[in-house]
Amino acid sequence: MIKLQTTGLNIVLYQPEIPANTGNIGRLCVGTNSRLHLIKPFRFFLDDKSLKRAGLDYWKDLDLIIHESLEGLLDIAPISKVFFCTTKTGYSLWNRFFYPGDFFVFGPESKGLPENILEKYFEQCISIPMTSNIRSINLSNSVSIVLYEALRQINCEN
Repeated sequence: MIKLQTTGLNIVLYQPEIPANTGNIGRLCVGTNSRLHLIKPFRFFLDDKSLKRAGLDYWKDLDLIIHESLEGLLDIAPISKVFFCTTKTGYSLWNRFFYPGDFFVFGPESKGLPENILEKYFEQCISIPMTSNIRSINLSNSVSIVLYEALRQINCEN
């Protein structure tokens, strides 16, 4: 049985593709007391050298949970606490309120979250405001932006 995070935040990578991004995000999670959830399948092995290099010696301290599917994650996470991060929504993260224990789901680097997930959970989608000069922001940068906005909100309430 997985115990829910009630004080920290949860970063979820849906079918991640680039080990260095996952390593960077793991390191970020250690530094913010956030839990990292990885949803299978991955396009790399968890002992990949570039994943370990990016995560440095912090990887051993990472609170990591691996899920077989998105449904496995949603079995433990109340949908009201799950946010799907995408460029394909008009819901800006600046206009949402975040709380301890929230989950932020990010799609694979090459294609983002599948349309059927975005359609099903449309009200729970958020995006990072950006110009039309680019399609998207690098995954590890996107996670940093969203995670620190949520932390900013939570810390401003205390």
